[in-house]
Amino acid sequence: MRFAYRSGLWTTGPDPQPPPLTAVLEVSGAVLARTIDEPSGQTQITLTDLDRADWLWRLVGASGHGAIVAALRDGDAGEDVEIPDVTVETGALSTLRRLALGHWLRRWWPASRRDGIVDLDAALLDGELALLTAAAHEFFDDDSFDADVAGLVRPHGPRLNALVRHRDSRVATLARSCVELAEDSGVPIGGLVEAVARRDDYALAAGPGDRPGMGAAIADGRSSVAWSAVPPGIFDAAEDTVRWQVAPDVDRVSVAVRAEVWGTASPAGLSVRLRSGAVHGTGTLDDAGAATVALLEGDHPLTLDAAWDRDWTGASVTVGADLAESRPARERARVFARARLRTLGDDAFLAEVLAADADY
Repeated sequence: MRFAYRSGLWTTGPDPQPPPLTAVLEVSGAVLARTIDEPSGQTQITLTDLDRADWLWRLVGASGHGAIVAALRDGDAGEDVEIPDVTVETGALSTLRRLALGHWLRRWWPASRRDGIVDLDAALLDGELALLTAAAHEFFDDDSFDADVAGLVRPHGPRLNALVRHRDSRVATLARSCVELAEDSGVPIGGLVEAVARRDDYALAAGPGDRPGMGAAIADGRSSVAWSAVPPGIFDAAEDTVRWQVAPDVDRVSVAVRAEVWGTASPAGLSVRLRSGAVHGTGTLDDAGAATVALLEGDHPLTLDAAWDRDWTGASVTVGADLAESRPARERARVFARARLRTLGDDAFLAEVLAADADY
């Protein structure tokens, strides 16, 4: 194994692609990362606290663990450290890779009515991930971000209780195991069974439509939501789902924005911004994914004459945080998702299996 010293941390393995193409898992004293659509690619291991990473022997054996500790403690921070005759045991690593995949599915799965990528059942996905995490407890400690089993099952308590009686034995068995895990962990998930809305229950009437409805447009266009910039489970993951229109609004010029919402989480409060040279405007979305934002030119309201005279080519509308993210990366994630539904592998989660069954 070869370790490199980067930004104050020892790292082995190639750098993965940036989000949304990276599956990440934080274990005790380390972070594991890999590119999702490179199944044969190496997993990068970044050691954040060598003393806490006492699980390393499970990957490289006791002698390998000792060799790594000795080499890195004596290593020069300016040079790579080569540790001969130390290899990773693939069986143990596959457990961690599947856990990382599960967290990727929770955060990045590109559910989209427009693109025809079906949603994953959040309760079943989180429940199965909680069971896998509990089974791999030796890789985690209380400070590990991804060790929060309670955080995975608690939000789905009422629904998991209901799924115990599901007609599909696979669903019922998984739900029963999750309820037992919650009880053993002291996590309260009881209470009345609540109706849990699924994305299938939502029509795109809440989406952008053909016009935002402000009358004659001075300019209009479409933008895409950067997945990294918003919480998961809110927007349709397709491209060009944000419609914007610059139009007169009484005595000012505003931009009306509407983003396609497809999920149970609300977009209310997420920021939306238009930029076009010196013209700019900032507001927040409502529950329907819509906003009307007054535009400024510099520090002054944009006049109607200036709006009509302006070349709006190149104007951009951003939803959520201002983060760079490429369309080709999102398309790779869609290709990966479709491939998983088309050919279920040994690492498939039950939520994926059921989604594939429904994808006809």
